[in-house]
This record gives sequence, structure tokens and C-alpha cells, in this order.
Amino acid sequence: MSERIVSPAPSLTGVGIGLRHPHFQDILDTQPEIPWLEVHPENYFFPGSSACHWLEAIRAHYPLSAHCVGLSLGSATPVDMEHLASLQGFIERYAPSLVSDHLSWSAVDGTFLPDLLPLPYTEEALTVLCRNISQVQESLNRQILIENPSSYAQFAASSIPEWEFLKEVVKRSGCGLLLDVNNVYVSCQNHGWNSDVYLEALPHEAVQELHLAGFSISIEGNDRLLIDTHSAPVTPEVWELYAQVIRKLPNVPTLIEWDKDIPPLATLLAEKQKAEAIAREESVHQAT
Repeated sequence: MSERIVSPAPSLTGVGIGLRHPHFQDILDTQPEIPWLEVHPENYFFPGSSACHWLEAIRAHYPLSAHCVGLSLGSATPVDMEHLASLQGFIERYAPSLVSDHLSWSAVDGTFLPDLLPLPYTEEALTVLCRNISQVQESLNRQILIENPSSYAQFAASSIPEWEFLKEVVKRSGCGLLLDVNNVYVSCQNHGWNSDVYLEALPHEAVQELHLAGFSISIEGNDRLLIDTHSAPVTPEVWELYAQVIRKLPNVPTLIEWDKDIPPLATLLAEKQKAEAIAREESVHQAT
């Protein structure tokens, strides 16, 4: 496994897809027209592994974005330095154009949990989160992006609206934003928030990547909850919200995510084409 730095990292444009193991061979064999691919770097922390050999071959043809799932930026304990060192090694090997993680936590005092857990939107949590983001950015010597979460319940202790919390995170830490359009829709539906208020409040200049995915619906009695499962096509409602977003952010790269019940590559490419068609349509409307 080469340790060379793949450089320079190109800027990302257009609509990419998440790279998942079932599609490795298809992508190498057919080399479809995809502007870029996004990976979870934790899957490639061990140089010489089979996954790393696949990624090195694919990286020769496609730019990458690195979407982390293990930094646990919302944890009260500082970021794990071993994990951070592994991420730095990944960046040096593959030179992703963007590096991101979530507004969440998943580890504390050496215990790691297999989920992206929510945090209360309080001044104390804001201080901790910004401390951890700054630690990561200083260690990597680069800006990272923070993704807005999907949520299913609200903390009684929360005193700051989610959109204002994200705005303040950007202001205090200097990070960028990864705007997950599906998560905005899911959370707004679950909590009765206004998506227009949410989107308008965010610092648009900080948004450097968009995500699109599908959700599932859980119904128990009279309760209806949207669950961000990444296991289905993007819904018409989310496509509509996406069109609204790209009117404001026309040049931000978009990703199609699909992490569960992964379909054939052709299905992801069809979703990619839908996003491209919406972007073209909005571009025409703006031009006229």
C-alpha cells in the first residue's frame, strides 16, 4: 500500500454517490460518470487491507470526500488521539477534498457506542463541541464540516434552536457545514419545526456539501415518526426541499447516500441523475 499523498485534492462539483463495498467491482469495471465519491474513512484505517487496496484503485479515477463517523465531537471527553492519528493517515494517503463528521457523540471515557447520538443544545454542549472541533482542525491543519443531525426527540434542557446552535458552532470554531437535506426534512417533520426558518437561519456561505437520502416511517398508534435509515430512494418531499436549497446554494456539491438495503449501482446512478435534473431545472429558472 502506497503511503504517498495523492495531491492536490480537486474541488468537488456536481452530484456524487457514497462508495459502498458491494459496488467496488462495478465502479472499477465500468467507471461510470460520477464527479466524486464519498467514503467513511474509518473503513480504511488499516493500510494493506483489502478495503484499502480497493480504495487506492478507485481513487485513481475519482476525487473523494471523507465523511467520518467516529470522531464523537459532542463527547464531554476530548477527541481520541489514536483515532485522530488514523484519520490523518487516511488524509495523507487519499487526499479527500472535504472532511466531515456529525453533530453528535458516540464515545466517552474509552467506551464506544455504535450510533450517532444526539446532544442537548445548551451553552455547555456548545463549548464542548467547539473545543473538540478546534482540536481536530488544529491537528489536521484543515477545516472540517459538521453535518446537521436527524432527531426523534428533544432534550428538555435544550435552550438553543438547532439552526442557531449550528450557526454558533460555525462562528466559534471556524468549521464549515454539511447540510443534509433529508435530515432537515426528517427533524422538521418529527418536531413541527419550520424548514424555511431552519434553512434561512444557517450561514449559507459555510455550506460546502449537501446530502440526500431516503427515510423510513415508524407508526405506533397515532404517533408517526420519520427515521433517517438511508435505506430507500429520496422522497418527493425531500426532492422539493432540495430544489429550494439549491436555489440558494447552486454550486454546492451534492451526495446521494444509501447505507442499508444497498441496491444495485444503477439505482444510485438513477438517483444521481434526478438530482442533476433538478439542478439543471433550477439553473434555467434562475437564468430566466
